[in-house]
Amino acid sequence: THIIATAAPAENGDPALARYAAQISAAQNLRYIGYLSTTGVYGDAGGAWVDEDTPPNPQSPRAQRRTAAEAAWSKLARPDSGHAKTVDIFRLAGIYGPGRSMLDDLREGSARRVVKPGHLFGRIHRDDIASGVLKAMRRPAKPGVNIFNFSDDEPAASADVVVEAARLLGVPPPEPIPYEQAAPRMTPMGLSFWAENRRVSNKKTKAALQLEWLYSTYREGLAAILAEERANARA
Repeated sequence: THIIATAAPAENGDPALARYAAQISAAQNLRYIGYLSTTGVYGDAGGAWVDEDTPPNPQSPRAQRRTAAEAAWSKLARPDSGHAKTVDIFRLAGIYGPGRSMLDDLREGSARRVVKPGHLFGRIHRDDIASGVLKAMRRPAKPGVNIFNFSDDEPAASADVVVEAARLLGVPPPEPIPYEQAAPRMTPMGLSFWAENRRVSNKKTKAALQLEWLYSTYREGLAAILAEERANARA
């Protein structure tokens, strides 16, 4: 009755649809499809706000593939695709959580405090993704396509997150590095992230799903991760 698709699209399209599109379209008992996409489909907004009604403007090949995958999944909501379904597109900001946060990067010595004035990133804790998807799945079914932005309440500079993580760990933060000095050592994927600057609004998503994030900013999220780690260490 429900499908949650999480696989990233390849150059030849979404891997699940490549194999099972016909079966999914014809499934009479299937009522709900959730597709986990990325806020990267909005592209660069020059630091301006984007929301669920902002047209996609994908600029990297990776984001272009995501936009195409969103469109392919969205087609399954139409009655002429076989059986009308609810299709929720979840556009996720940068994901963090236990085992994949700036706390880990600092411990591993890989954290860099890159400074690019005015450049902001969105992020979302993995637990907020899970709770938000469950909330969407459990609401009354209504065929059609819905767009949800899963990004926390405070777009923030990457350097600010590094400083906060260092404070929580009680260690000095790395020395700041101007973006112009850091860029030559970045991977192509890293450069693509820094090439886009936007602030992602979640107001419509939170109103539609009647939810509040467990971790409204990176501060609460990082503190909770560290508290969980310390509790597990004592157990």
